[in-house]
Amino acid sequence: MKPLLDNKQMLAIRRRLLQMHHESGVGHIGGNLSAIDVLSLLFNEYLGAQDAFILSKGHSAGALYVALWSVGKLGDEDLRMFHRDDSLLAGHPPARGIAEIMFATGSLGHGLSLAAGTALAKRLKGENGQTFCLTSDGEWQEGSTWEALIFAAHRRLTNLTILIDHNRLQGFGGTEDVASMCPLQERLKGFDVDVQAVSGHDLDAMRNVLALPSRRLRIVVLETTKGKGVSFMENRMEWHYLPLKEPHYTLALEELGLT
Repeated sequence: MKPLLDNKQMLAIRRRLLQMHHESGVGHIGGNLSAIDVLSLLFNEYLGAQDAFILSKGHSAGALYVALWSVGKLGDEDLRMFHRDDSLLAGHPPARGIAEIMFATGSLGHGLSLAAGTALAKRLKGENGQTFCLTSDGEWQEGSTWEALIFAAHRRLTNLTILIDHNRLQGFGGTEDVASMCPLQERLKGFDVDVQAVSGHDLDAMRNVLALPSRRLRIVVLETTKGKGVSFMENRMEWHYLPLKEPHYTLALEELGLT
């Protein structure tokens, strides 16, 4: 069994995420902070050699890279190249070059189709292992995502776990204002799938949900906060875009008790 993450380790992971975004001058930090807990949990405790992970919400590539750093798959020298010329660590997950990243994603609505195909391929080949896919909540406004769910539910892909970063904000406003699919959890239940909602910032709560037995396709709605842990970023749409300049970076570290 892999050792369990603790809050001290999560603080160090959050600090490295903030540092990487500050040094690169790249935005999208808000959605990265809403996803970093579940990504760190998956890579540190769940994903084994036979498992697969697909990040559909490609804007959170930074959180994915830092989660890989936390398990030694990427080094500090790699993170320093984030978003730079000729770097493997592009603003969205790359198509090749990092073994743990199977597909280039970021054109929202494509990742779940790729994950469903991966899970079905594992079944057809008689392979063990679980496929995990992290989507944004905004992606559930896209027809391609629902088509992938129809396919996965019809095929009864019990070796697929769908995770939804439900932070309720997207590029142009709140998900309820742009094209409401709320309550998302209730809409998903109509597909004969196992749907659970849990805090996406509570490691034990996520562990408990992932440990529940299920004979159906599993969907976990992660109730998260965009910009989690940094008060001036929390639930603020502008941090979908803004780079982390020096004054804000220093203040963010102070709030997390990391100075």
